[in-house]
Amino acid sequence: MTAMEVNTQIWRDIAEIADNESLMKQLAKYLKKLTAKKKSDPTLMTKEEFFAKIERAEQQITRGEGMEMLPHEDLTAFLKRNGYGI
Repeated sequence: MTAMEVNTQIWRDIAEIADNESLMKQLAKYLKKLTAKKKSDPTLMTKEEFFAKIERAEQQITRGEGMEMLPHEDLTAFLKRNGYGI
């Protein structure tokens, strides 16, 4: 089902319950929870934001600003070598 089809189905379903105040209150409460959940996820990003982030990282590596783990180096040793007190 495409996003447009889902959108259409949601609006049809809302129209079905629009005359029932109790059901509309339940829907409003649930929608509030869903929107709060979306806002609270700091890792959410659009496809464009994701690829822009990758591009910025590639540019940093090109400028020599990146950090690289050595072969067979564990994460603790890597962080210590880069100045993070662990």
